[in-house]
Amino acid sequence: MEIIMYIIVSGVSLAVGLGIGRYLLKSIFKQQELNAQEKAKLILSEAETKAENLKNQKILEAKEKIGELKIQHESELAKKQIEITALENKIKQKEAALHQKIEEFKKQQQEFTKTQQIVAKQQEEYLKGQEAVKQKIEKLELKQKEIEQIHKEKLELLQKIAGLSAEDAKKQLIEQIKQEAQSKASAYVKSVMDEAKINASKEARKIIIQTIQRTAIEHSIENCVSVFNIENDEVKGRIIGREGRNIRALEAATGVEIIVDDTPETIILSAFDPVRREIARIALQRLVADGRIHPARIEEVVAKTTRDIEEEIAEIGQRTVLDLGITGLHPELIKIVGRMRYRSSYGQNLLQHSREVANLCAIMAAELRLNPKKARKAGLLHDIGKVITDEPELPHAILGMRVAEKYGESPDVCNAIGAHHDEIEMTTLLSPIVQACDAISGARPGARREVIESYIKRLKDLEAIAMSYPGVSKTYAIQAGRELRVMVEADKISDQQADILSHDISTRIQDEMQYPGQIKITVIREKRSIAYAK
Repeated sequence: MEIIMYIIVSGVSLAVGLGIGRYLLKSIFKQQELNAQEKAKLILSEAETKAENLKNQKILEAKEKIGELKIQHESELAKKQIEITALENKIKQKEAALHQKIEEFKKQQQEFTKTQQIVAKQQEEYLKGQEAVKQKIEKLELKQKEIEQIHKEKLELLQKIAGLSAEDAKKQLIEQIKQEAQSKASAYVKSVMDEAKINASKEARKIIIQTIQRTAIEHSIENCVSVFNIENDEVKGRIIGREGRNIRALEAATGVEIIVDDTPETIILSAFDPVRREIARIALQRLVADGRIHPARIEEVVAKTTRDIEEEIAEIGQRTVLDLGITGLHPELIKIVGRMRYRSSYGQNLLQHSREVANLCAIMAAELRLNPKKARKAGLLHDIGKVITDEPELPHAILGMRVAEKYGESPDVCNAIGAHHDEIEMTTLLSPIVQACDAISGARPGARREVIESYIKRLKDLEAIAMSYPGVSKTYAIQAGRELRVMVEADKISDQQADILSHDISTRIQDEMQYPGQIKITVIREKRSIAYAK
């Protein structure tokens, strides 16, 4: 019984549990369904929100794109409108110009029509006048025949009375008139020639005097020594160097004799060539300022100073050409003009002399109605042959003419250069002007010294004789021409050949030159071995 009751209770409990479980399951499933619906609604709402945002974003982007396209389109339309407006303006201008031309053409056509009418009237009047002229000519011809008949009758009557024919009378009359005309003409020509000579002489003197007065300048006479001042006598010892090696190196590099004596704070540089003296002076000044004085440094400074002097020479030439207003001069001729600064002509500075001659020539050419610029150029270049040393046996006028021809100067200028000492025939009016101005500049009292020119020529001839031998690199005439130093190339001349060379040079100088006293020939042969440690 208990078992049955237990079973019944168990069944009832099971049924109740199943019911409760079913109820709970239903409630759980329902709750899950509600949750799922809520989630679905939430997802759907989020999806709608995102879709709405994306839609708005795309709309905004589309509006921005449309705005950009609209702006671009409007700018293009504006450009097109501007172009169209410009084209319209051009078309209007062309139309206006065309209308104006049409109006002008109509006016010209009207004037042409009027002109045609006037010409037609004039032509009619001309034809009428021509007819009248023909009638008058016919009447004149008749009268002319009558006059000729009367003249013939009178002439026959005169011939009968005088007993001469008409031809004989004409010849006698012509001969008489001819003699009278020749007599009067010769007297007139003589008076004109006398007056022209008097006036020409006066005018020539007047031009020359005015020219000299307008260009009178001082003449600087070149010396053969330069004085180099030093701060104290201690510097002399450094310049001389150990056993005199520095001073020997400086003399060998520059070709200038350096005299160091007891004169306080003074060193004398002696050479006939002003360029060498200037190079030596500047090089010595730089060495003293630098403090490093030894043979290698001396050669370096002398080489650099030589380059600087060459540049200065070019600047002097350029400045001279600009001051004189000369254009179109070849650069090499400008350098030659600069070298005149360091040359002298009978003690007269060559550049100052040439500048003065150039100004004189320009003034005279202007007075004679010639080209003053060409005359100034010829005057400046007339002595360039004195600077050229390539062919010393030629006269400087011929040498200068050849150099001017080489660098493309005009034939008038070249002839004036070559003929100013009558080496060639004068073919232009510039030549006598240059010759006269050269004489005016050089003929002043004290302007030139013949002695110094002959002295410098003798020194140059000494150097030229030594340079004519093979193997000689440099020659320097020093001690006023009493010593000639000859630098030879060690790889071409041996010690024995150096002895022979000094003898040959001395023999040739004795045979070819005239000089006071004696000349010492010193041949210097120096062997240098150079290597570089790398």
